[in-house]
Amino acid sequence: MRIDRDTAEEILATLLRNKSRSLLTAFGVFWGIFMLVSLVGGGNGWQDTMKYNFDGFATNSCFIATNRTGEAYKGFRKGRYWRLENRDIENIRKSVAGIDVITASVAGWGKTAVHADKKYSCAVKGLYPEYDAIERQDLLYGRFINEIDIRDRRKVCVLGKRVYEALYNKGEDPCGSLVRVDGIYYRVVGVVSTPENVNLQGNGSEQVMLPFSVYQTTYNCGDQVDVLAISLKPGVKVADLKPQIEAIIKSAHSIAPSDKQAIWMLDAEAMFSMVDNLFIGIKALVFLVGLGTLIAGIIGVSNIMMVTVKERTVEIGIRRAIGAQPHDIMQQILAESVVLTLVAGMFGICAGVGLLSVFEQVSVSDTGHVFAFQVSFGTALGMLALIVTLGIVAGLAPAFRAMSVKPVEAMRDE
Repeated sequence: MRIDRDTAEEILATLLRNKSRSLLTAFGVFWGIFMLVSLVGGGNGWQDTMKYNFDGFATNSCFIATNRTGEAYKGFRKGRYWRLENRDIENIRKSVAGIDVITASVAGWGKTAVHADKKYSCAVKGLYPEYDAIERQDLLYGRFINEIDIRDRRKVCVLGKRVYEALYNKGEDPCGSLVRVDGIYYRVVGVVSTPENVNLQGNGSEQVMLPFSVYQTTYNCGDQVDVLAISLKPGVKVADLKPQIEAIIKSAHSIAPSDKQAIWMLDAEAMFSMVDNLFIGIKALVFLVGLGTLIAGIIGVSNIMMVTVKERTVEIGIRRAIGAQPHDIMQQILAESVVLTLVAGMFGICAGVGLLSVFEQVSVSDTGHVFAFQVSFGTALGMLALIVTLGIVAGLAPAFRAMSVKPVEAMRDE
């Protein structure tokens, strides 16, 4: 749709002549696109926030712990307690295909870590080096637990970030120093920062982590395990391996095959999949609400344009009488509708982006991560295209009404 200079001047004059009405209509479009941009950007920011909360945690994983038995079996009474053991790790690793990493952890709470004259109440956790594949350990100093620590039962430890901050001065390298826990001294080999929103057996930043073998010996756990953590190879689903894993564990611990209570299993993959589906639903809802608000503004544009055409019946009739073609009248009405919606829409997009930028500035995490409360450039261009399209649609009915005006009838109205 090409607009020459004279037509453009006429469109501008018309809009200025009906300034108050044009502003009211433009505000409806402005508010609609502003709401659409804000809702879409806000949904993106909320999704980024949730993903950040899950950051560092293996999504294709599951966790196994024990519960009281729900059935009597092989002379054992119903409701007995039982514990996972070291042998379960090897049994599952050798018998179940599709497992990428299987590791174990043991933990105790209510401990006190002491360094020099400083103390901090914390938890103590026994881990294998492979645990990093389940819950990522971001090193701030030194290293994580390694295989030699496990094999030689070295009295070393890795501190969580908050434990380090409580026991040491800011910027001080703790590696090589000693920390006392329950009367036993451990040499610090590293400091880690773990995700603080999704944690297994407590917040990793508030723990002192020991080699798994050292923990079992120090706290006289024998070969007992608190939790088995398993991550799977790409393309393998937890639900497909769950029956096989449960059967191996039940067989090793004399648990009835039909007992559904004895083994507690958390399917993290299913949990994260549910969250992803929730994001999709929220995005669709947000888009529909924003689009509905925008369409309400566009309907207002169509109504106002219809009123404008009626008020300009005589003017249109005169133009027809002096030789204006129907497509010229239609072009002008459509152009007025598009210009009105486009200008208001661009202001709405700019205002929405500005508001989202403010959200980004105030929603920085403790680690400096900036949450993406923003719409992409492609999305903004798509919204502009949508505005132009809706502007044309809004002007169609008034344009056809203007085309139907006959010069003789217009003069009679005058």
